[in-house]
Amino acid sequence: QVHLVESGGGLVQAGGSLRLSCAASGTISTIYTMGWFRQGLGNQRDLVATITKEGAAIYGDSVKGRFTIYRDNNKKTVDLQMNGLKPEDSDVYYCNADVRRRAGDTYYDNFWGRGTQVTVSS
Repeated sequence: QVHLVESGGGLVQAGGSLRLSCAASGTISTIYTMGWFRQGLGNQRDLVATITKEGAAIYGDSVKGRFTIYRDNNKKTVDLQMNGLKPEDSDVYYCNADVRRRAGDTYYDNFWGRGTQVTVSS
């Protein structure tokens, strides 16, 4: 099994900053794309940012220029630095990862963390 554990959520005033961290553990051979999503209003989670193991990052339109995603392949972690937070950024943030669990596997599985709450007050 693979576990993704998020930390760093909390309450912050508008304009402030938070840094979220996610650590992967378990049976892991290779982690491909890691990233952050937030719940949003519907059933589908919205992209915040993703990063490949080579370091290529993609950001959701609403966070471009304010959030930065970082990754440490050795530590199996992905962080999200959130600056210039707005009340509309309030949400549950989920860590996500594509993981090949064993070296001989020809496929990868997708995993989610349990989420961490971010609340931005106006």
